[in-house]
Amino acid sequence: MNQADQTYLDLCRYILENGTKKEDRTGTGTISIFGHQMRFNLQEGFPLLTTKRVPFKLIVSELLWFLKGDTNLRYLLQNNNHIWDEWGFQKWIESDDYKGPDMTNFGLRSQQDEEFNTVYQAQLKLYQEKVLEDDEFTKKYGDLGNVYGKQWRSWEGANGKTYDQILYIIKEIKRNPDSRRLLCNAWSASELENQQLPPCHYAFQFYVNEGKLSCMFNMRSNDVFLGLPFNIASYALLTHLIAYECNLEVGELIYTGADVHIYSNHIDQIKIQLEREPRELPNIKLNANRTSIFDFGIEDIELIGYHPHGAIKAPVAV
Repeated sequence: MNQADQTYLDLCRYILENGTKKEDRTGTGTISIFGHQMRFNLQEGFPLLTTKRVPFKLIVSELLWFLKGDTNLRYLLQNNNHIWDEWGFQKWIESDDYKGPDMTNFGLRSQQDEEFNTVYQAQLKLYQEKVLEDDEFTKKYGDLGNVYGKQWRSWEGANGKTYDQILYIIKEIKRNPDSRRLLCNAWSASELENQQLPPCHYAFQFYVNEGKLSCMFNMRSNDVFLGLPFNIASYALLTHLIAYECNLEVGELIYTGADVHIYSNHIDQIKIQLEREPRELPNIKLNANRTSIFDFGIEDIELIGYHPHGAIKAPVAV
């Protein structure tokens, strides 16, 4: 039985039945609960949901972007990954350099007004083209600030030094697998004003037991329909990669969420997904010729046996 999908669907049902209606910064509105934990046995398969198609290549390219320490959208756009576009676009349209049509509250307006959505899509496409082609523009408006990649690979200490948290974890696992300090933190209070989107998954920690590597990741805020399936698969993949480099098997993935919510314009989509029967989980295969996870490319990570139900589209709340 596919416990990964079932565990996720149980959370969706619980929120719909027990959640509280709350307002949020996007103006969309949510049904929310506070505090939830899920566990996934990575030995049973790779936890990429099967009750809707989740685009694995986007998860791979985003995680490799983090591991590169990159914070600029150009790498993602070069790999046809658009999951961060709206936040970079927002940075541009709120600047003095933007001279185009009014894009205030573009997220909600594009969902409600078809005529506005046409204008918005044209401006978003222009932004994407400029990030890909214009180096000066990319440097100024393609960069999202000190988000995940920066914090993971170049955390800035009060002493002026930078710290590579991922490299530290790998070295520490190899040196002292029983360490209780196998932790990476992305939440830096002094950096919040320099981040286009403050970290949602703000910390994760590894645990080694009987030759298996487990990971627990923590989220302050979680979009259950669009975000959580990505988050589960991304941290599962990160666990596989770290385990590969440290010559370990994978163990358990543990999710801990604080404000766990379903957006009001995702409820119908969630109900469709709840009616679907989970299918067998896929597996992943890593290129055995790579000696370091920092050398991995998208083509070095293969998804095997993924036969999900069809995709379910929903708008992103920005």
